[in-house]
Amino acid sequence: MTSNPTPGRYHLHLTLDGQPTMHGWWNNEAVARRKHVQTVGEYGQPGARVTLTDETAGKLVEEWPKPV
Repeated sequence: MTSNPTPGRYHLHLTLDGQPTMHGWWNNEAVARRKHVQTVGEYGQPGARVTLTDETAGKLVEEWPKPV
């Protein structure tokens, strides 16, 4: 029997035109923040939204685009 590892503390979520497209989990905040920057660089376009959430604290850490 194989056990499923628990997701990491930091959750990255990408939506394109309101549709969930990709997500990932990391335990290390620095790694998660680098992945956020990398994802914005690769997918940052009109209609995209990239968020990084600290699931343990229940708060938004980063988001792109920034609210106006």
